[in-house]
Amino acid sequence: MAATATAVSGVVLPQPTREAAGEQMESVVTGGPRLAKLAAAELAEYFAGQRREFSVPVDLSGLPSFTQRVLAACATIPWGTTQAYGQLAAEVGSPQAARAVGQALGRNPVPILVPCHRVICADGSLGGFGAGLMMKRRLLELEGLAL
Repeated sequence: MAATATAVSGVVLPQPTREAAGEQMESVVTGGPRLAKLAAAELAEYFAGQRREFSVPVDLSGLPSFTQRVLAACATIPWGTTQAYGQLAAEVGSPQAARAVGQALGRNPVPILVPCHRVICADGSLGGFGAGLMMKRRLLELEGLAL
């Protein structure tokens, strides 16, 4: 978990390999212990099935504007629902940019807090996820979805 005094700026999920985990960890700088602890508590509640929304602020300011728009739209996808990459692209004003939306979601520094796992392919397949498709499937199952 990484945070400043005002927002959570990074969440590292378990990775499929040690190398991937090491690369992810190297990109996270820790700080802001109060918010990091609050985010960790909220994530624990989420994994225990006791939380559906997060209250901690997130910092997306260092990301390109398109990525910020995609992640802001993604943050509005309700718990227990999914949205297709193409639908999200249309929502941010770029209806032909489903692939770019996927790339933007791949840059999500705060997975789960910004629920990029809720975005799937139009045909119902999972698409991608930085922590692996098994983790994406488990998160969706936690939210009552069987894909």
